[in-house]
Amino acid sequence: AGVVLSNLPLVDHLPLFVDKEGGIVTQFDMSAVEKIGLVKFDFLGLKTLTLLHDCVKLIEATRGEKVDLNRLPLDDKKTYQTLCNGNTTGVFQLESGGIREMTVKIRPYCFEDLVAILALYRPGPLDSGMAEEYIKRKHGKEKIKYLHPLLEPILKDTYGVIVYQEQVMQIARVLAGYTMGDADILRRAMGKKDPEEMAAQRERFVAGARAQKIDEKRAGEIFDQMETFARYGFNKSHSAAYALVSYQTAYLKTHYPVEFMASLMTSEMGDTDKIIKNLAECRSKEIEVLAPDINESRADFTPVGEKIRFGLAAVKNVGEKAVEVILESRSEDGPFESLFDFCRRVDLTAVNRRVMESLIKCGAFDSTQVSRARMMAALDDAMRAGQAHQRDQESRQIDIFGMLGGTGKAGKRPGDVYPQAPEWSVQEALAFEKEALGFYISGHPLDKFDRVLKKIATGTIAALKEKAQAGDVRIGGVVSGLRLRNTKKGERYGSFNLEDKSGFIEVIAWPDTYKKCSERLAADDPIFVKGRLEVGEERIQVIANEIEALAEAAKNGKNHAANGKVNANGDRVHLYVREAEVSAEELVLLRDTLLDFPGRSVVYLHLLQSPGAETVIELPEQVRIASSPDLEAMVERLFGARVSFHPQLS
Repeated sequence: AGVVLSNLPLVDHLPLFVDKEGGIVTQFDMSAVEKIGLVKFDFLGLKTLTLLHDCVKLIEATRGEKVDLNRLPLDDKKTYQTLCNGNTTGVFQLESGGIREMTVKIRPYCFEDLVAILALYRPGPLDSGMAEEYIKRKHGKEKIKYLHPLLEPILKDTYGVIVYQEQVMQIARVLAGYTMGDADILRRAMGKKDPEEMAAQRERFVAGARAQKIDEKRAGEIFDQMETFARYGFNKSHSAAYALVSYQTAYLKTHYPVEFMASLMTSEMGDTDKIIKNLAECRSKEIEVLAPDINESRADFTPVGEKIRFGLAAVKNVGEKAVEVILESRSEDGPFESLFDFCRRVDLTAVNRRVMESLIKCGAFDSTQVSRARMMAALDDAMRAGQAHQRDQESRQIDIFGMLGGTGKAGKRPGDVYPQAPEWSVQEALAFEKEALGFYISGHPLDKFDRVLKKIATGTIAALKEKAQAGDVRIGGVVSGLRLRNTKKGERYGSFNLEDKSGFIEVIAWPDTYKKCSERLAADDPIFVKGRLEVGEERIQVIANEIEALAEAAKNGKNHAANGKVNANGDRVHLYVREAEVSAEELVLLRDTLLDFPGRSVVYLHLLQSPGAETVIELPEQVRIASSPDLEAMVERLFGARVSFHPQLS
């Protein structure tokens, strides 16, 4: 992304060459370019800016509202509540599990908090304990201390913790009389950790502080603190610029969720894993995603009321040219009335048989009120009729149906016949849908297993990949992309993708396991895998130890779940909730999670308030649970340390 600018032709300053991609590149490296007096800029492309732009355009098109991103109120309570709830899918920089958990812990209520989150979620602040110190001070669990009163105005916004490089420069200027130029040299020296330079800077800082009548020992302590935190200090202007984009995405997601999710899915339509994740997000927010439709879909995902219509460009085998031809015909001559009408009107050199098959299989022609199976059976006849019609049009032959008052452009004609064909089963229809789209949309083979998977699975596939922690796992899903290979000994083993509603993961079934489950893997039924999650630098996979039909695993659910263990308190279960860190919506989620584990144990909710203050509530009889390790694991995944089955130290 580095671009070198000059007021004269670059060859007057330095040698150039052409790289393998045909780009013009300087033969001097970055340092040499700067030394000869040229300016180098880093221009970074950010697809989130396109997402924001597209979302604003959609809002104006669907609601007639003009949203000016540069004039958004930065104190919108609903937006900060969205972030506090951990509802950050699609929110710039705040999507990963780790930063989402930090955001929930920090509970941002102003823009300054958001800037701090992006500065703190980096290896240095996390490993040094600096991030945890910030959180404790923000929530009053640790006293805020300043080594000198002059530090308070500089560090007040970050609760006495040096978070930003600009704070280091301010401290040097205010306490030791540095100029801003000299303060910047100090900042760079601290980042490079040069012992000789740091010794010279310490001497200068202490001398400057002494001139301000600050005790020499105290000045040394302040310098030590600066040096410690400056190693990890982040550029505040950079963090603030990113935080603004984070806020803008969170604001649009909060106030215009349908338009936001439509824009997000358009921006990520080339990534199947992300589309599956976004579809799961839509389901969780009760935003229905409608199948592609030849009469309603545009190229991209678009809002239709409070629903989202799938984009034609996201259908496999449907290229840009095919979409362009379909939309042009629809714009000129109105909606398509049937498969035959469609074949007569669109350019069949751009919309070929593969395109047609994908459109039928994904349900794009369902609005014509003919079953997908019968349309597939009629496809050859429809395309032949369409090609003949287009040849006649090109040769200017007289359209006898038009002369007799029929519809020249469309309408049903005598040859428009759909053969009788066996209806596709639900399973077949879903399989074809996945073939055409890369995922399921109108339903999912796991729909009937939702509740049981919450009990017997370690978690969703997306959650396991996000956490990326090696260990034993139990997951359910549908097999795709089964590949059979032989080991060096000639033994057969299998590898495949296992997909649930949140995403997919690679699974390896080595020979001993594969022998026992080969028929099951070849079938179309959902399976349940027990194995070990292995996390490498470039891939995450599950090594299967045991594979069974999910229907069988569901019947034996009790054996997979609590393993016969009774909770330690007999018939009582105690849940400890940090009240200030859990929203009303999350309490509802907690209740629903408990209801998925019905049993006989009474639940006591301990609402932990200020240090030492606690309110205990016995939950009603309808919320009786069977405590198990799986329930504990699920609560931990959903709420982290904010909700626990064990007493928490204040």
